[in-house]
Amino acid sequence: MTVHFIGAGPGAADLITVRGRDLLGRCPVCLYAGSIVPSALLGYCPAGARLVDTAPLDLDAIEAEFRRAHAAGQDVARLHSGDLSVYSAVAEQVRQLRRAGIPYTLTPGVPAFAAAAAALGQELTVPEVAQSLVLTRVSGRASAMPPGETLEAFGATGATLAIHLAIHALERIVERLAPLYGADCPVAVVVRASWPDERVVRGTLGDIVARMAEQPAERTALVLVGPSLAAEGFRDSALYDPDYRRRFRGGGGC
Repeated sequence: MTVHFIGAGPGAADLITVRGRDLLGRCPVCLYAGSIVPSALLGYCPAGARLVDTAPLDLDAIEAEFRRAHAAGQDVARLHSGDLSVYSAVAEQVRQLRRAGIPYTLTPGVPAFAAAAAALGQELTVPEVAQSLVLTRVSGRASAMPPGETLEAFGATGATLAIHLAIHALERIVERLAPLYGADCPVAVVVRASWPDERVVRGTLGDIVARMAEQPAERTALVLVGPSLAAEGFRDSALYDPDYRRRFRGGGGC
C-alpha cells in the first residue's frame, strides 16, 4: 500500500500530469481538498472509489484515513491543488506517514505561477530586466513568515515577485513595495488561473488597489510584481542569436 500525493495543477482538469491522472485511475481511495480542487478531476478515479473531501478534516483525521487504507491494503491518491513543492501542507502529512511507516510518493503538478504566466501570455523572466522569480507570501493565520523573508528583502533585488495567498493584503503589499519598485511598477493579479472564470487585472503599484476594488477577489489569486511584466525594447536572448556558438549549432563551444 502506498499514499500517492498528487499535484492537481492550478484548476483546469486537463492540466494534471499524465502520471497524476493515471495514479488517480488506479487508487481505490482518493483524498482531495474539495474547497480548491475541481470536482472534474474526480472523474479520473475508478468506479466505486472511496472519495474523501478533506476540507472539513484536521490533520489527525486525515492521518486516520491513511491508517485505515493502510490496514486495508488500499493505495491512496492524495490530491492537492497546484504543485506539491510550495504551500501544499504536504510536509506535515509526510512526517506523519514516516512515523507510521507508511510508504508514499510525490507527483508534481503545474504550479500556480506557471498558470498565471500563461494567463498573462508572457514569460516572467526577461533578458537583462529580470532573471529571477521569487515565490513568496505574507504572514497569515496559517503561519508567520520567517524573520528574514520579507517583501522588502526580496523587493530590494528587483526580481519578479509571485506573491501567493495574499490578495487580502494587497494594500500592505503596495505600501511595502512601492518605495522599492516605484509607483509605476507593473502589477498583475491573476484570479483563479486556468479555471473557467479566470480573470486578469493589470495595473501598477500606484493604482492596483483601486482597480481591484472595482472587481474584488477574496481568494485563489496570485499577485505578480516586477518590471518584467511590462518590459519592452529588451535585448533578445543570445540563445537564438546566429552568432551565438553552441554545441547544437556548430562552430564549437559548449
